[in-house]
Order: sequence, then structure tokens, then C-alpha cells
Amino acid sequence: MAESVTPRSQDYSRWYLDVIREAALADYGPVKGTMVIRPYGYALWENVKEQLDRRFKETGHENAYFPLFIPYSFIEKEKTHIAGFSPELALVTHAGGKELEEPLVVRPTSETIINHMFSQWIQSWRDLPLLINQWCNVVRWELRTRPFLRTSEFLWQEGHTAHATAEEAEEEAVRMLGVYTDFAVNEAAIPVVPGRKSNIEKFAGADRSYTIEAMMGDGKALQSGTSHNLGQNFAKAFEIRYLNESNERAYVWQTSWGLSTRMVGGIIMTHGDDKGLILPPRLAPVQAVIVPIWNKEGEKETVLQVVAQVEATLKAAGIRVKSDRNEQNTAGWKFNEWEMKGVPLRIEIGPKDVAKQAVVFARRDRPGKEGKEFGIPLAEVAERAQEWLTEIQAALLARAIAFRDANIIDVTSPEQFREVVASSQWARVRWAGTDEQERQIKEETGATIRCFPLDQPGSSGPCFYTGQEASEVALFAKAY
Repeated sequence: MAESVTPRSQDYSRWYLDVIREAALADYGPVKGTMVIRPYGYALWENVKEQLDRRFKETGHENAYFPLFIPYSFIEKEKTHIAGFSPELALVTHAGGKELEEPLVVRPTSETIINHMFSQWIQSWRDLPLLINQWCNVVRWELRTRPFLRTSEFLWQEGHTAHATAEEAEEEAVRMLGVYTDFAVNEAAIPVVPGRKSNIEKFAGADRSYTIEAMMGDGKALQSGTSHNLGQNFAKAFEIRYLNESNERAYVWQTSWGLSTRMVGGIIMTHGDDKGLILPPRLAPVQAVIVPIWNKEGEKETVLQVVAQVEATLKAAGIRVKSDRNEQNTAGWKFNEWEMKGVPLRIEIGPKDVAKQAVVFARRDRPGKEGKEFGIPLAEVAERAQEWLTEIQAALLARAIAFRDANIIDVTSPEQFREVVASSQWARVRWAGTDEQERQIKEETGATIRCFPLDQPGSSGPCFYTGQEASEVALFAKAY
């Protein structure tokens, strides 16, 4: 590559930006706080999208699309919602050469416009449940931005559903959190912790918010997806009522849930190393790259014939494969480039390999000789490649689990809490504090309650901060 990346241990933030640049994932847009997602980065997002979209449809949701512009009066209808988004709103005040009678909001999220339509679509209990998802862009005017993690415009999906009962809405919110968890663990190899947000961290306008929290390579938490039980807050603001089976008018119960291009940032920071990206095979745009090697012109043709044969074999097996036939760069340069791009499996083919009717495999997650195997027969290439990709996927998850578990510390005192947080670790505590005490901890240490994990111990004990009996365990950490 043209440049190397800053070591993670030296400057983690700089490392992250270097990797995005060198792996050609994204670039800065001309408007401050925006990013241009380059083809390689967008291919990664497309794979995220494909795996999520399949899960949404399997759970009965349908895709739709709603307008980018929202009347400001819609945003004002739900007071808690507007209070939560007010500083981040982007407004359009002029269009067509004239000042608009009413400002338009560039959507920060679509609860209001979607609920306006729900109020027209839902008339009877037969119209429920209504399960809608949309893939779109949203705008939140952020002051401090970082590519993929926090940008003024980003891509995401947002699900919006309406139900006849409070129980159904709660079941939906938790089910979709489970969908996110399943995706994160099994596709992204990120061992997220699913849980409930605290009162001060929940989504503005929700009764309850749920989250999947991921531990990044520097120990910070990343909120990677959220699911909200909205209760009847928006239903009452937008008059979404229906005739129930008892022939009575009733308000619906609702949920919303979303996962964004922030997940790409999570993949980078969970798995990457000083050589660049390490991508989980299930999401990698290129799962295997073939690098031909020859020294003499006479060797070129025979090597490239085998390269074409191996490429065709792997494609037939459903593996996303690319052959690097670029003759301007050395094999060593190509090795470094594809390591930077995080391709899980590298296949080397040279004259000696052709003579043996074999190839060399090298896996991205294990550098050096430990991750290489010579003499893999051509007849076994597809089968062995599938095996290696499966092993790499499992190894990345196992490594991330080990790192997470080693850095979640059970804390029983404020002094220990400060030490753990200062060490960039997560503090698992008994918690019975107030909202104000939670804010005080954030002000003093920079740590927030990431979630109350769904997996609770089922016993009580003294709160680390107040000493009062606490029935719940919470995770505190600094976060992106």
C-alpha cells in the first residue's frame, strides 16, 4: 500500500481513520460531517443489508419508502420526540426560489411521517399488526463526526410496527432485538450484549428502549442497534385509532427499531489489526483473493490458466472470489493490499504450485507461517476453502468473545469503578441509583449505563454506588 497505518496501540482513533482511507472504504464529503462511501465500503454495507433484509422478511415485515421531507408541524406533535432531536434537525426554509410557509425537516428518523400514514391506513383490527421497514438515509446535524460511527447523514433501516395490544408491541420490540443480536453474532462475528436502556439513555418518545452493545478493540462500547417500545405515545399524537373486535375505538401500540452504517465501523474496530481490516467471511465483499506469481514470461500463461480454473471452481461453489491479475505491482505489494482490505482467504499460485497441481492458502486472521498451508490439491480447493472460511468466521467470534469477557469486570465499589473505567474496561455492577446519580457518574467518569443485560442473575445485592438493595445488574462503559 502507499502508506502504512498508525499502530492501534499508538493512536486508536488515527488507526481507525487510516484503515478507512487505506482500505478504500470511505472518503470525506465536501460538506462537513458527511462521507462518501466508496465501492468496497458500500459492498460491505450491501452484505449487511442483505442479511438483515432476509431476516426482516422472514419475520413478516414488508419494505416501503417514505418521503425525505417532513413538515415541521409533524415533528412538533410528539413533544418528547422533538425535545430529543431539536439540536440535530436540519431545516429547509426556502425552495423553488421562495420562502416556504412551513419549514421542512430533513428526516432524522421517520416516526412522524410514518405515523401520519398509519393513521390513514389503520381503521380496523383486521389491519393489525402492520409491520413495515424502510431502507433510507437520515440526517442528524452532528457537531463531532467520525466516518461510519457518527456522520451528519447516514444510511440505515428503520422498522415501524403497529399492534392491537401492549403485549404484542413488547414482544415485537424484543423479537427484533433478537434479530439484531443474531445478525451481529452470526454474520458480523460481534458478540453483542442485548439489553434495556436506562431511562435517561432511552429513545425520545419511547416507553422502553432496547439495545445491542458491542465492545470495540479499545474497550469502548458501541451502541450497534436499537429497538423501541413506543407504547401509545405516537398513536395519541397522530390519532392512530382502530375499531377493535368489541366495536370500540382504541389506540394502537407501536415499536420502531433501527441499525445503521455504524455497524461497518463496529466491524472495523472489533476485528481489525495493525495491518488493516479483518472481515468476517460471511460479510466480506471478497471472501477469497487469488494472487498469481511468476518470474519469467514463459510461466505467466500456465499460471493464469490455473488461476482461471481455481476462480471458476470457487465461484461455482458460491464463494465471492477475485483474481488479482494486475501486473504493475509485485506479489508482496498485493499481499499487503489484500491484507489491508481484510480479505479472509488468500490463495497463492506460482509455477511450482502449477507443477504440483496444488495451491497455497493463507488466512488473514493468522499472520505468518501459522496461517499458511502449502500443497492444497486443485481437486480439493472449493471444499477446503469453504472449511477455512467457516473456521475463520468461528475464530473471529471466539477471539472477540474472549476479549469482551476479559474486559467486563464485576465492580462493587465507587473506587474500583473509577479504576475499571479509567482502564477502558466495562464495569458490571448492581444498580439501584436514580437518574440524577447516573448523570453524576457520567459527569465524573465519562461512563454511562450501556444497558441492563437481558440475561440477569436473578438475585439481588447491594448497589455499588448507593448501598441499597439492587435487583438488577447494569453495564457501565465509555462509549462512541
